[in-house]
Amino acid sequence: MGDYHFVYKDLDGASTQWDDIQRKLGNLPPKPPAFKPPSFTPAPDESSAPKDKSWIDNKTEDELEDLQDDPDLDDDRFLEDYRKKRLAEMREAAKVAKFGSVIPITGSDFVREVSQAPSDVWVVVILYKEGIPECTLLMQCLEELATKYPATKFVKIISTDCIPNYPDRNLPTLLVYNNGAVKANHVGIHSFGRRCTPEGVALVLCNSDPVLNDGLSGSDPSSKAVIDGVRRSFLEKVVKAHEDDDDGFSSD
Repeated sequence: MGDYHFVYKDLDGASTQWDDIQRKLGNLPPKPPAFKPPSFTPAPDESSAPKDKSWIDNKTEDELEDLQDDPDLDDDRFLEDYRKKRLAEMREAAKVAKFGSVIPITGSDFVREVSQAPSDVWVVVILYKEGIPECTLLMQCLEELATKYPATKFVKIISTDCIPNYPDRNLPTLLVYNNGAVKANHVGIHSFGRRCTPEGVALVLCNSDPVLNDGLSGSDPSSKAVIDGVRRSFLEKVVKAHEDDDDGFSSD
């Protein structure tokens, strides 16, 4: 009859007194650590997260619309008012950002894009031709102004497409329209001072009318308010240029 040996295994990580003695004598390898399951962390529940201004700021316009009947906001008057305020700001910004660049047009587009523009929109038209350095310089200034004042419409048209036989010596020419009528015209690059800069062009355009509109001026869209803003922008640019020069000098 064969010998039978029974081997009893304990739970993983468990140890007998005999095993402990053998380990101290070096006859057994070190005791393996007991199995420990990883801690459970539940997935974040967005509905239970605290709701504050930053929570609303991260919402899109559609999401803010969907929150109109949110019961949590019904109990929090501040958040509900803030939701309405953010929604109004988004809609206003969407109305403002309707231009933002110098739009190319042709002669057949002129009446629709310029003469028939809404009465609350100022339109700045540049007559130009490719290859004329003065036109390129003024166009660069207008591109910057169009970005900064997206509620003002800037368009460009080749001079002879707008006015047949218009002389190149008069280029570039700016025409300012409002409510279907010409409000100002500026012929030649010299109209904008010795150095043609975006700030210089802005000051000329707003000399008598509030041509430039960033859409954020609120109840004061006057030419004086625009000019004050242009001057502040110019001073900030000068100060920054001096700071950059100082940094460059100190690094030498």
